Amino acid sequence: MRIMFDTNILISMLLFPSERFNRILDFITRKHKLVLSSFVIDELFAVVERKFPLKKQAIDSFLSDLAYELVYTPHNISGNLFEIRDKNDYPVLYTAIIENIDIFITGDKDFLDVDIEMPEIMTPKDFAEKFLHEHLRKNRRMYKCISRQKGAANNL
Repeated sequence: MRIMFDTNILISMLLFPSERFNRILDFITRKHKLVLSSFVIDELFAVVERKFPLKKQAIDSFLSDLAYELVYTPHNISGNLFEIRDKNDYPVLYTAIIENIDIFITGDKDFLDVDIEMPEIMTPKDFAEKFLHEHLRKNRRMYKCISRQKGAANNL
């Protein structure tokens, strides 16, 4: 799957790290494709410059070390794909749509009210519950199965 983060998710991951964000990022970068848009990266730097200017270097380091696909957000955007309360959010979701993103992860409630088929819009909590818990269950079942097979082999 191709999964895109909203700016608020990147800010939270970088400035207010948590175990949940670490697990989400690790899961996505190992099992799927993380996609970031030029608009989100520009917005990330603008917010950090304005609110956390001492963290600019951390953003550069984080983005340099992170494996992701960068997609371009056009400057001339068709304004009729969907309705959203905050027009400043339009380019973010527009890019996710034209780039065929499967899941868009955000903490912004305005996105959650948008009625579109793709991408699926989720909060970090929803994503973790749907994908991380399922992934952990599968790994536990696989581990139990391997353990049983090893036990049976030892009994031969």
